[in-house]
Amino acid sequence: MSYTEETATYADDARDGDDPWAAVHQFSQARSRSGGLAVRTTAQGLPVAVHIASTELDKHPELLAADILRLCKQAAMSAGIRLRENLLAAGIDRDLVNEMKLPRPEDLSAAEERDDEEADAMTSWLRR
Repeated sequence: MSYTEETATYADDARDGDDPWAAVHQFSQARSRSGGLAVRTTAQGLPVAVHIASTELDKHPELLAADILRLCKQAAMSAGIRLRENLLAAGIDRDLVNEMKLPRPEDLSAAEERDDEEADAMTSWLRR
């Protein structure tokens, strides 16, 4: 799974470009490595759109749901990373931003690696 940096504002009205909190009012997107699954979420990770390619429908429903949930979490992490960067760029004290426990780019990378390892793990001793 991987995320993309594409964003769009929730409302049609344009937000002030100087607002460090603008990331909270943007959608995030995440897409599976194969491109068969894509989600568009709020900054909190709530899905507002899900694209499922017909090839993904061959998966067991629980696996498909887990993949969608992982993508939603990754999209929320990317929104948190953008918020962290915006707050730091706006001059907010680094200690205060750290107290907010917003994700860092390395957190997203670690989550993607973990998801990739789980996807590659054997599901049974009979088959892969």
